[in-house]
Amino acid sequence: MVGRGGGASESPHEAKRTSPRSTHDRPAYAPCSAVRDHRAMADQDDLDFTYSLTDRIFRYSMGELADFSGAKYDGDFSLSLEEAQRRKHQYVAEQLKIGPGKRILDLGCGWGALLNFIRDLGATGIGVTLSAAQARACRRHGLDVRLFDAREVSRESVGGFDAVASLGAFEHFCSPNAYRAGRQEEVYRGLFARVASLLPDHGRFYLQTMVFGRNMIAAEQIDIDALRGLPPRGSDAWYLALLGRQFPGSWLPFGREQIVGCAEPHFRLVSSSNGRRDYIETITQWNARIGAPSLTKTLFKLALVPRWLTSADFRLAFTSGVSANKVCFERELLDHYRMVFEKRE
Repeated sequence: MVGRGGGASESPHEAKRTSPRSTHDRPAYAPCSAVRDHRAMADQDDLDFTYSLTDRIFRYSMGELADFSGAKYDGDFSLSLEEAQRRKHQYVAEQLKIGPGKRILDLGCGWGALLNFIRDLGATGIGVTLSAAQARACRRHGLDVRLFDAREVSRESVGGFDAVASLGAFEHFCSPNAYRAGRQEEVYRGLFARVASLLPDHGRFYLQTMVFGRNMIAAEQIDIDALRGLPPRGSDAWYLALLGRQFPGSWLPFGREQIVGCAEPHFRLVSSSNGRRDYIETITQWNARIGAPSLTKTLFKLALVPRWLTSADFRLAFTSGVSANKVCFERELLDHYRMVFEKRE
């Protein structure tokens, strides 16, 4: 077992750090401000709130085709954000053996950063997203992106692929309500089955995702009413409440082991690395750029004043930005993994 520094490699048989909860350990409520009906994952309204709302402010700050997932510094924080993101894309390409003539699917493709990298390698990339703004932004740059539920992909809908990647989308595949109903692992197993159906034997799936960390609040202590009313400022529960407002409809996996177990029938884990420290640095760089003064950003923020005045949840989500994520990573309420899976014969 190795430490949790940025990019340190781990054995697939690493000792457990955060175990998935059994159905008997589920809380009565989930830490999210929008728990709705019987949805299995964050829906289009949720993802539009999280990503379409931030579309312009993010592109104004980071540029077109920017990457909104953790970069890969491997502990070398002298790298620029762009260098670390490119290092991540190169790593993904190496692990998935991307090259000319290959066909790659990006589940939850964001603003198309990886798809653009894939195109530069001479491969064909197809992306799916539930964010209308992200889909439009990608298409403006000639990328093949469909407004489509990643959990519903099939050979009939998108065809077969040589490899599949998903960077940051897995966090949205299970909703708090699905978790509360005991369906979290069912959701994950269904996704892995669909991904496997798109791949040839030994085809690879790169998965990068946040998970609940070893210091996550115990499930039995989570109280949705307290979170809606806002727990004491600065507490662990306070920051989790902010995350619930930023990412409505989303519930994280309980550690890497839960993901690996759900993949097992279809995939074997080839490699795994921890990116928690790398993600902290990524967020530091994002905050610096988002906070940099800009007339364009100022005018955009002014247009949001009516919503600011009428929605307390919006004020919390917008003003905290990605800072809540950073604190949760620092406190190890959250963790982060890069995993490479290979389809079994």
